Amino acid sequence: MSEVIRIADINDFQKVKEITHTTIKTVYPRYYPAGTVQFFLNHHSDEKILSDIKEGKVYLLISDNEPAGTVTLSGNEIDRLFVLPGFQKKGYGTKLIDFAEEAIGKEYDIILLDASLVAKKMYLKRGFETVKYDTLETPGGDYICYDSMKKILKTKRGCRF
Repeated sequence: MSEVIRIADINDFQKVKEITHTTIKTVYPRYYPAGTVQFFLNHHSDEKILSDIKEGKVYLLISDNEPAGTVTLSGNEIDRLFVLPGFQKKGYGTKLIDFAEEAIGKEYDIILLDASLVAKKMYLKRGFETVKYDTLETPGGDYICYDSMKKILKTKRGCRF
């Protein structure tokens, strides 16, 4: 199998949207009520995905010529990391996080992100720590529970802060 992570361009919009929305529709209903799932779909709207692609923030993981996952990086933040359900449990999420940590580490000492209930365990295993637990009420009255997390990056010289 061959994998590559590359920057997404405007022609990749449908692929990025499909990965994001398919993952949310398939996985999130196991963790959140319907109103919250819809909130996530609206949050990752066409406009936001397109804007991020145009700003050069979105990356695609391609496995054997098939789009498998995506990650969006905004400064020192991981904003959108999704792996299609059919590609999960195969190390693609790890590859995307490794990529994100390396890319962010070139310019920053700390990585920030907001972790859904779906992803929290994965980030904890990667050395992220919860900075703040929060909830957000959706327009339909359901709630999103999430953690704001951070990871301090280290170099061969030790911590950079």
